[in-house]
Amino acid sequence: MTESIIRAMSCSSGSSMQELYYQSRFNPFDRDFHLEEDHFSDNPESNLFDRKNSSPTSISSCLDSGDIINNDHEYSQESDEGQVTFAELGLAEDHFSHPEGHFGLSKTEELELAISNCKELIIAAPTNSDRQKNLVSKLIQLRIKLQEIKEGPAPVEPNMLIVMGHVFKKKTSHSSKYYCEKCNKVIWGMLQEWHRCIECGYRCHDKCVQLITRTCAIVKVKENPAFIYDLCPRNPKGLAAQDFRCAECRMHISGSDGMEARLCEYNGRYYCEMCHWNDLMYIPAQILHNWDFEKRKVCRASKQFLKLMRTKPVIRVQDVNPMLFNYVEQLRDIKHLREELLIMKKYILACPAAMAAKLLLQLSSWPHFVECSDRYSVQDLLDSDDSLIPDLVQVHSSWAQHIKTECQVCQGRGFVCELCSEKEVLFPFDNTAVVCCSCSNVMHRICFAQKGVCQRCERRKKRQQDHVETL
Repeated sequence: MTESIIRAMSCSSGSSMQELYYQSRFNPFDRDFHLEEDHFSDNPESNLFDRKNSSPTSISSCLDSGDIINNDHEYSQESDEGQVTFAELGLAEDHFSHPEGHFGLSKTEELELAISNCKELIIAAPTNSDRQKNLVSKLIQLRIKLQEIKEGPAPVEPNMLIVMGHVFKKKTSHSSKYYCEKCNKVIWGMLQEWHRCIECGYRCHDKCVQLITRTCAIVKVKENPAFIYDLCPRNPKGLAAQDFRCAECRMHISGSDGMEARLCEYNGRYYCEMCHWNDLMYIPAQILHNWDFEKRKVCRASKQFLKLMRTKPVIRVQDVNPMLFNYVEQLRDIKHLREELLIMKKYILACPAAMAAKLLLQLSSWPHFVECSDRYSVQDLLDSDDSLIPDLVQVHSSWAQHIKTECQVCQGRGFVCELCSEKEVLFPFDNTAVVCCSCSNVMHRICFAQKGVCQRCERRKKRQQDHVETL
């Protein structure tokens, strides 16, 4: 080996000793990874495999921040103080690429050991610290992965094909109206075999199915069902922040080569013509901040994600823009109806006749309305102007009629105002009634406004004072 180095030095006197050494001897443990293009990250700014800036410590610090379940497939350049690596838990980062029995342990045994170590670290970590929160998150991920391994892979039908999370089914047709999302060429149904994902609708030729690089949108929906709520979430550096490459396929999209750079109005990134077909979709951020229902251009990946998320009740308007209820009357009415329906739900669940009549099924089109009153889907916001309010009013009237007039059991669970002499039966969802926040007593709104006290609370307070005096 030494003779080869000396021979190389004599042949090229202008080369440095270090360059000649690397030419004559390669040790994979002495070098960092280097790829010509980074195809594994959606964020061009954080290129983990940049030869000029990378080092073993910097690469490991970035990889340590990645999870088994990576929601956004992005690596941050700066690690958080409370970040915990899988190495601390006794689990290698590339554990799932190892064959079964690597280092004498099976995948199940190694995961169980990592779970045990994670529990000990959670107990030792400061309470409510970032480190403890990160450890709890990793413990959940490890348990999910262990359960998946124990259950085994889900059975796949013979005519199905799973690639990048897509569940492809072979299709046959006699039309030519579809285009392949990989090569952007026409799918000739009469002559070519093609596949369609039953989850997100991704279509491609049979020859292109093994070449796709886009992960199925259903994977992101299952891992992180959340919208981007920033208006115009684009990088101030523009296309230069992406190194003049497509955010998905990494193709050069500088203006000099004639490739058009298309902006996705949902995530603020630039894409090539192959990955961005100028599809129009509703943008949740525009709806919540501006009550704007104009469709805007998005990339193919964003379109498939937004399409799958359209009916998911993941929007909490109160957290994103609480002032929206003050300016949008129909949204305020919907919130009021949903709150009253949740109160009526307690009467329905406690009434055998209402359960036998299946009154809860009247909200089967909006199952999340039965669970809470503060979560909305994009479809709920779209229907707020037309059909949603009339449908909710109809359900509200049906439930109120059962509780107040048809069912004697529900009528017996009403209240009588203790502040006046009227014998009217009151219910918490009546417009003329008010509920005491301390004891849940129901009174006339006018009576409570005039006297400002609750008789039940006064009796309880007096009873407590008498008890203290007797002691």
